[in-house]
Amino acid sequence: MKKLSLLLIFSLSIATVTAQDASVEKSTYGIQAGLLGLWGHNESKLSNAIALRSELGLDVGIYSNSFVGSRGFILVPALTLEPRWYYNLNKRVSKSRRIDGNSGNFIAIKTTYHPDIIVNSVEDNLNFISDISIIPTWGIRRNVGKHFTYETGIGLGYIHYFKEKNVYLKDNSGLALNLHLRLGYRF
Repeated sequence: MKKLSLLLIFSLSIATVTAQDASVEKSTYGIQAGLLGLWGHNESKLSNAIALRSELGLDVGIYSNSFVGSRGFILVPALTLEPRWYYNLNKRVSKSRRIDGNSGNFIAIKTTYHPDIIVNSVEDNLNFISDISIIPTWGIRRNVGKHFTYETGIGLGYIHYFKEKNVYLKDNSGLALNLHLRLGYRF
């Protein structure tokens, strides 16, 4: 009877240990670079599957002035807040795949603000108009080694331009596309 009781207690303790849910990390920091910018980010745990990503970076833009015939690149600061739901963490754990550094598939609502500040120099007759965008996004993040990551995502959402005095805008809002591929380093 004692052996049966010990076996039952041991079995229940193993079941309890393995029944724990996979979870995002409490906090993770990193930098990422892509074709159109450079960003520093933090992800803070809100629940086992939801993390809030805050990001500060520089987005690259391309401008063209049809009157003068000039073209160029601009660097614009980007402030982003993005709640992410990592929906497949338990499935990844059950298949013995990594979830460290919040490695998994996610659905997010990416909210980005671009102030009317340009980091590099442009011609005097050009004016950058600040905007805010809200884009539902699907994406994946994977780890390579201990510190390196790659991430990709796609989404379609809404953008609003903040009209300034003496500036003509045909539309103050429209559709925005989030299509990104980033390589990163996690601290």
